[in-house]
Amino acid sequence: MPSTVAARPVRRAAEEADPRLVDGALAAAMAVLVAVIAAADLEGTGRAGALAYLFAAGFGALLLARRHAPRLVLVLTVLGIFVYYVFQLPPIGIALPAVAALFSAAEADRTRSAVAAGAVLVSVAAYFRVDEGLPAAYLVSYDLLTDVALVAAAIALGVSVRARRELRAHQERLRALAAAEERHEAGRRMQAEKAGIARDLHDTIGHTMSVIAVHSNVATEAVGRDDEAVARALEQIRAAASTTLRELRTTVKLLRSPGADPAERGSIGLAGLPQLVATAEDAGVEVTARIDVDPDELDATIDAAAYRILQESLTNVLRHSGARHALVEARLRDGTLELRIADDGRGASPDTGAAGGGRGLAGMAERAGLLGGSFAAGPRDSRARGGGGFEVRATLPRRLEP
Repeated sequence: MPSTVAARPVRRAAEEADPRLVDGALAAAMAVLVAVIAAADLEGTGRAGALAYLFAAGFGALLLARRHAPRLVLVLTVLGIFVYYVFQLPPIGIALPAVAALFSAAEADRTRSAVAAGAVLVSVAAYFRVDEGLPAAYLVSYDLLTDVALVAAAIALGVSVRARRELRAHQERLRALAAAEERHEAGRRMQAEKAGIARDLHDTIGHTMSVIAVHSNVATEAVGRDDEAVARALEQIRAAASTTLRELRTTVKLLRSPGADPAERGSIGLAGLPQLVATAEDAGVEVTARIDVDPDELDATIDAAAYRILQESLTNVLRHSGARHALVEARLRDGTLELRIADDGRGASPDTGAAGGGRGLAGMAERAGLLGGSFAAGPRDSRARGGGGFEVRATLPRRLEP
């Protein structure tokens, strides 16, 4: 394990080194290696001189262009080896001078050219060895085997380096795509959170302003005639304003804490429906509430959404309908929460019946749709029993899908 860990920085440094320095070092190493073998003159030809060293320098110099023209470098190297032996210079091996060129071609995805060049070198070497009268056993067991091993190793190493480089590039692309997806998802979540906060602010402030407007009118009309009515109206205004301020503080706290859970917006849910009903009745609308739902059976998000839909619907009743009576129903049926709010008012159209210039109904529909539910609203049929007025229907799942 320590040797593997220690090798990683070395390999990383080599991969990140300046390509020109790498090519220069490889060219110098090849030139020196060929020159040393030529100078050794293992077969005692006595021709180890300037021409042999010039060829050695040429084999090295060709490698300076290995990245730009790997196939040309390979061809010139193979031809250079043949020309070298034409001059009957000291033996340097048939495959050794071409090792770097074969590696470079394979690394540059010219594997077929490298294999072909290697096959030509090995075949030519084998032919001349046989022509020289060397025993076949020696040729197969030593000379040919050595050349084949050098060629195969050079090509395999080049393919390995290329594959590792391509894998690293692919991993970089995947990381970039994953980072872009994470940024997109974060933006989507932020936008959804902003939309949720905007809906909550609209519902809360819209409902409170409706209550304040109704009770301020009551107080204005009762001034000087009914002090108790004035006091009750002002108390309702105070209570509505206090409740709204608490919700606004919670929302501001959430905005200041980006990592906070949206469930921390408050204990809003169907448990708060009696207060909504009481507020509407204090404003002069008789409300019949039929709630057959245990809030514990609902997800907190569903519970809060149901409360907001009922709150916005009652706000519309107070603001626009002129109704005297409203019906609020909530019940669970086959795992679905069904909501219904109906009044006996003027039966406003969806455009005029939505608080805030139409955003009220649109916000409720959006809220229900995001949670996988449905929403419908419109005038009630005046010919039906209890007809006339306006009706809102919404369905929400009891639990959110995991």
